[in-house]
Amino acid sequence: MKTAVIHEWLVTYAGSEQVCEQMLQTFPEADLFSLVDFLSEELRFFIQHRPVTTSFLQNLPFAQGHFRKYLPLMPLAIEQFDLEGYDVILSSNHAVAKGVLTRADQLHISYIHTPIRYAWDLQQQYLQGAGLKKGVGAIAAAIILHYLRLWDLATVSRVDHFLANSHFVARRVQKTYRRDATVIYPPVSVDRFRPNPDREEFYLTVSRFVPYKRVDLTVEAFNRLGLPLVVIGDGPDRKRVEAIAAANVQLLGRQPDDVVEDYLQRCKAFVFPAEEDFGITVVEAQAAGAPVIAYGKGGATETVIPGKTGILFPQQTVECLVEAVQFFETQAQSFDIEVLRLHAERFAPDRFRREFFQFVDQRWTEFR
Repeated sequence: MKTAVIHEWLVTYAGSEQVCEQMLQTFPEADLFSLVDFLSEELRFFIQHRPVTTSFLQNLPFAQGHFRKYLPLMPLAIEQFDLEGYDVILSSNHAVAKGVLTRADQLHISYIHTPIRYAWDLQQQYLQGAGLKKGVGAIAAAIILHYLRLWDLATVSRVDHFLANSHFVARRVQKTYRRDATVIYPPVSVDRFRPNPDREEFYLTVSRFVPYKRVDLTVEAFNRLGLPLVVIGDGPDRKRVEAIAAANVQLLGRQPDDVVEDYLQRCKAFVFPAEEDFGITVVEAQAAGAPVIAYGKGGATETVIPGKTGILFPQQTVECLVEAVQFFETQAQSFDIEVLRLHAERFAPDRFRREFFQFVDQRWTEFR
């Protein structure tokens, strides 16, 4: 079968790109399509330095730094890809990739990282973060997102089978699209971590500084606790978080992967207050031997075993996180890094490739 892989944009190497990487390793002869390709040379390893077919967005003014501002054009752009010669189309979707046009004799399988969050359940947070809650800009943004939702629903019928990166996302796929999705957990590069049994006394969080990640909640909780906290990451909320951080909170900004790995392998525990679709860093922390203190909703409920690999707190409040950390302080010695490591290995890339290949192969056999 001749295969095409559709990825929304190639600009960095994060969670969805790790899925794309493993898709390409599973089907090495596949051709790759993306709305834009601005990968630096050192990041092209994950697409095996293969050529990329891009859309007209690639050549629009200021696209390299501001391609997200062309969101209203993305549905049109994704529909322009010529997939005439392909038997199987595999889309990696968190925005518009599933909207590619296919024929009745082509099999389309879409791996859903999330339905478009800023058009559905995170619309208000998205508008607030973009400063679009009032005025003409707010009206224009609301209209654009309204039509994006209509287009998103209209493209559901273009997909033969949905995959989801967690049961949490599968429920959102059912709610949003009224379609079932098979869960295949995303790949996590657990082998790059070396658990250290001698943990240090600081807590760690690694996150983008955006509202729904709730970095502010973690900082406020540790302000009260007075315990050492290291925060790695950057984003639009950084100045606001810096303004409230007490002396026991150390903000390191964005750090390279090797520095993040080092801190994960040394920290006492990893703090994760966000409601995420999956949460790759939660699995990475466990692979590095760090117990996790996480908000008990979303993907963390599927990747953390309470009492064995971490603690889940019930409400996204400072008080609940403070209580969870205080409880962890009394239980820290009971967490076994071997148990943490073995649990994390359930999410290794070879498991993803095996499950993904079996699913595609079976669906193709049935289809043809």
